[in-house]
Amino acid sequence: MRTRRPTLDEATIIRRATTSLDARARAERHGELSLNSVSVLGRIMTQGPLTPGELARQLRMLPQSLTRPLAALERAGLVRRTPDPADRRGALLAATAAGRRALRREMAPRTRWLADAIDAVCDEDDLATLLQAAQIMQRLAGFDGGGVAPVEP
Repeated sequence: MRTRRPTLDEATIIRRATTSLDARARAERHGELSLNSVSVLGRIMTQGPLTPGELARQLRMLPQSLTRPLAALERAGLVRRTPDPADRRGALLAATAAGRRALRREMAPRTRWLADAIDAVCDEDDLATLLQAAQIMQRLAGFDGGGVAPVEP
């Protein structure tokens, strides 16, 4: 158990490192989908089917901010909307087979770049540390200020 609170300087170092890694990985994208579409489609793919309201909560966005991206993904045949059996007035969003393929194409260059970078820069101990850090970062991503809610990758 930790015996001290992290300093703001330590939090800044961690934030900068994760932001830099994220920006670098984003540069390795396929480019077929916008970054917003990747975020929306990725969440639907990993957590769906889910309601638009739940999607907005998970992405920490206002529901009205999702109107255009969802409409574009639906028009492209990457997401489908079906009636919610629990609430016939509502809808559930799910990724289509085409959506899953598009997201895999979009993410493949990022994953290859990261695997190559890890191979070139890290030893076995570093890799084990990164895998442990990835689990911790998932927990941090789920922190809502009052507790920790599970967040899937």
